[in-house]
Amino acid sequence: MPAIHSILKQYWGFDYFRPLQEEIIRSVLAGNDTLALLPTGGGKSVCYQVPAMATEGTCLVISPLIALMKDQVENLRRKGITAYAIFSGMTRKEVINVLKVVTESNCRFLYVSPERLETKLFKEYLPGMGISLIAVDEAHCISQWGYDFRPPYLRIAALREELPHVPVLALTASATPDVQKDICEKLVFHHEQIFRQSFERANLSYSVFKVESKINKIIEILQKVPGTGIIYCRSRKRAREISELLQLQHISADYYHAGLPQEERNHKQERWINNQIRVIVCTNAFGMGIDKPDVRSVIHADVPDCLENYYQEAGRAGRDGKISYAVLLFDENDLAELELSAKQRFPAIEDIRAVYQSVANYLQLPTGAGEGQYYDFDIADFMRKFKLQSHTTLYSLKALEQDSWMAFNEQVFLSSSVQFTTDKNYLHQFEQSHPGLEPLVKTLLRAYEGIYDQPVPVSEKFIAGLLKTDAAAVKKQLGELYQSGLIDYQPQKDTPQILLLRSRIKAEDITINMAAFNQRKERYLQRVKEIIRYVKEPTGCRSRIIGVYFGDEQIKDCGSCDNCLRQKAERLTKEEFYQLHQLVVDLVKHEPLPVKELLQKLNGVKKEKAWKVIEFLQAENKIEMDAGGSVRLK
Repeated sequence: MPAIHSILKQYWGFDYFRPLQEEIIRSVLAGNDTLALLPTGGGKSVCYQVPAMATEGTCLVISPLIALMKDQVENLRRKGITAYAIFSGMTRKEVINVLKVVTESNCRFLYVSPERLETKLFKEYLPGMGISLIAVDEAHCISQWGYDFRPPYLRIAALREELPHVPVLALTASATPDVQKDICEKLVFHHEQIFRQSFERANLSYSVFKVESKINKIIEILQKVPGTGIIYCRSRKRAREISELLQLQHISADYYHAGLPQEERNHKQERWINNQIRVIVCTNAFGMGIDKPDVRSVIHADVPDCLENYYQEAGRAGRDGKISYAVLLFDENDLAELELSAKQRFPAIEDIRAVYQSVANYLQLPTGAGEGQYYDFDIADFMRKFKLQSHTTLYSLKALEQDSWMAFNEQVFLSSSVQFTTDKNYLHQFEQSHPGLEPLVKTLLRAYEGIYDQPVPVSEKFIAGLLKTDAAAVKKQLGELYQSGLIDYQPQKDTPQILLLRSRIKAEDITINMAAFNQRKERYLQRVKEIIRYVKEPTGCRSRIIGVYFGDEQIKDCGSCDNCLRQKAERLTKEEFYQLHQLVVDLVKHEPLPVKELLQKLNGVKKEKAWKVIEFLQAENKIEMDAGGSVRLK
């Protein structure tokens, strides 16, 4: 077995592991089921990639994030490591092609979205894959008590029955003690090992501000804190508005959300990563899998609905270890809306049935049809046609997903694919008669192996680079080759989709497990209560509040959050206390003074310090305050 340090150096170029990575890897290699809690940017992928490279066989990685899977596969391939992915929206033919390659080659990594696990097709090929390790990314999704429950994750337990001796590594950045316990139970852990990195981020300063004008405060922060930043907003419309207001102030900014076309999202993301844009204003669709170490500030313009989301999003600041700032802005309306949000998040059964009926009508589905089928689903068009409210629609779809009726995926991504459909003689004749298309034909044949045998994912941008032209010209020429019958060309697709998990039934027959539904609602209300407590906390260390929430009882006060800095500023030395004590007594010993006047006469002394001394003297019965608010000596 190759040494894990040699593998780390050979493929990742690092001499040393980050904290806990080596212990997690050794636990996995010892055959233990292992739960790893590592913060955002803590190097979770290395924890399964290194042990997979140290053993024979294929590592099965289960992840709900298509964009992240694609990035990981591309990164591994660049290192010369064989990796493939199967996810929502792929055709049966495409899935079969991948499964065949995995079973017939020395494939080291297969990334799979959880809903693919229990398909007959996947089960058919599973025994031939030689699975040596199961890595479960975003493992908190398996717990219905967590903040991001995804029912397909529950199928992983059935997978363990097929692979009884294969160890499982579950990875997450944020799970409370209850959710940690639930992960281990749902994944049927044996000989479990739990590794948890401290939730302390020494270089990250947390602050919370109650403000009347959020945009003014955002501008003030960005003027004080140089470098790149992220601003999180609750809605797409708000992301765009804030971005435009920043641009008016000559701050380089752009907006990002899941409703934008994939190509546009990629373009905006790349410009921000390459520092062509200073600030990205976004919904929570932004950030997963993005490794930009020099983010100096993460500002939340709206209060997130739980500490799990807040910790993950705020944690994208300062991954390079330099001082960075996580700032949360709020007003009383935000907190009132959060307290009322459970009603929106957990719709009535009548609303859920109405949305189900509307989906069936929109897709023109007859009763008894649709099980296992994917359908393009433009949710904005759907809501417009059926005059539905966005919150009711989205959360009704979520409820239908959590009870396994259907699954809505807003971020389906399928790369362009090409397969040659003509024989080589005709191809040669075509090249001679179409010299303008010959360079593209030759590039496709050289750059993509197996393009004659099966549809191969291609990148128009990559081809454009080889041909020294632009992607639009390549797409046009690929269209011409398709029209000529030379190739089968499927352009890139990023349309949201709905997967029917069961055949369509009458809406009135739809049932929801109300006991589980109501328990999830109670857990949600508890999470809302915790984030509101965090926002309103007047004195406690913010870093410590977050750490204790996730079960890190050893975490110490950070000394750098707004509350810690305030406490430092309010702390009195013995000398300061004695001087103030004397000063207050001298000022009120001859005549009572209204509190406001007393504080004015203590010119240059911080109010907080003055109040500490006044309260002490009151407690010691040395001074008293009358009904009119004046202070007198006793």
